[in-house]
Amino acid sequence: MTFIGKILPVEGYRVELAGHLPVDYTISLTHLYQPLIGIDAIMLYQTLLNDIELANGAEPQTHHTLMNYMNKPLDEIYQARLKLEGIGLLATYERKTTDHTVYTYRLQSPFAPGDFFQDAMLSELLYHHIGAVKYRWLKERLTKPDTTPEGENVTASFHHVFDTFQPAMEQANGEEVPAEGPQPILETLDFSWLEQMLKQRMIPVKKVLTPQNKTLITQMMHVYDLAAHEVEKCVLWALTEDHTLHKEEFKEACHDLFKAKYPNQPIRLVKKQPQRIKSAAGKKPATKEEQLIQHLETISPKQLLEDLSSGGQASSQDMRIIREVMTSQGLPAPVMNVLIHYVLLQSNMKLSKNYMEKIASHWSRARLKTAREAMEFAKREQKVRQAKQTSHRKTYSNEVIPDWFKEREQKQKESAKRKKHVKHDNDKEKEKAEIEALLKRFTSHNNQ
Repeated sequence: MTFIGKILPVEGYRVELAGHLPVDYTISLTHLYQPLIGIDAIMLYQTLLNDIELANGAEPQTHHTLMNYMNKPLDEIYQARLKLEGIGLLATYERKTTDHTVYTYRLQSPFAPGDFFQDAMLSELLYHHIGAVKYRWLKERLTKPDTTPEGENVTASFHHVFDTFQPAMEQANGEEVPAEGPQPILETLDFSWLEQMLKQRMIPVKKVLTPQNKTLITQMMHVYDLAAHEVEKCVLWALTEDHTLHKEEFKEACHDLFKAKYPNQPIRLVKKQPQRIKSAAGKKPATKEEQLIQHLETISPKQLLEDLSSGGQASSQDMRIIREVMTSQGLPAPVMNVLIHYVLLQSNMKLSKNYMEKIASHWSRARLKTAREAMEFAKREQKVRQAKQTSHRKTYSNEVIPDWFKEREQKQKESAKRKKHVKHDNDKEKEKAEIEALLKRFTSHNNQ
């Protein structure tokens, strides 16, 4: 349930297409991308793609419409969206106003089948997902053999046809320009450590660390989860006599190193586990309320129920109620935790579905995202209700009240006031003593 509440059913979306689709894009999606990211992500891509033609400049559609199209809950659609973004098939833009939030989904064209196998990271991942036999079978059928036509090549050169100048797209040092295509967004890698290693061994850095080789090294580091010193070994292993990087040998070296570290671990694209939320600036919570907020931010609703029942198992009925409310109202897990805590306190530790749904719909409209926001919102609502109750009681204050009741109430107030003064004086004396002790220690330390 981690992804529930990341987007809400009422929020809108538009779809755009960047560039043009290759003719055989459907083969790429179903046979090359689908083994990596799954059928839900491919179905979302196809649905958004068809939305472009159907919408035709109309008003944004809501995500509730997308849920109906795909017959999927919104948290699963959000997970599919993340996979499309991670693999490089989707770019998402969020625009918030005071009234609503609208997302623009910009679809990126997939690789054509032949180009897919030219991408080192994607082709390597596909190899591990479907196995060597199926991989070779697909590659043979989806890539055209590089054949040279018979006869003499009499094609006119550029300089024979046009005035001589250096094309803007050609790099001055003669390095190849990396091919364009839907690239997964990877973390930028600092190559200074690798440059230093090559310089120490008198190896020409620019010859080894070309733009394409840097991309390849970055991709293999992510695929095989390699550390810097491990990449150094692979690079040195794959260098040729003329100090160029042999790409296939480099990939083989990375693969062999991974298998040596994790002999029984398959290489797969897996969902990254969410990190536990840290408190601001890395500080520990200072108050009990901050400790509770941090706890509610980091645990699941199931764990919360079990904590409140002293470690007992959460019942299937309670979990069903929570799941239905979270899915229908799109509340994030931290907000749902606060709601569970609040409802249990208000209803004698019982989960009332109707009561919970009523509050959840209110909190969903308020667009609460964090446990802190939900807790502060609940406090404000509680104060408003208490103020209304106080106002309601004052309406009937003109009723006749016996003198003995007034005298008893006055005595109780005076007794409470005296106790408060005594406690206040004691607290002041204690605070004064603590300050004097601190000053004494500080003075004696400075005199040493």
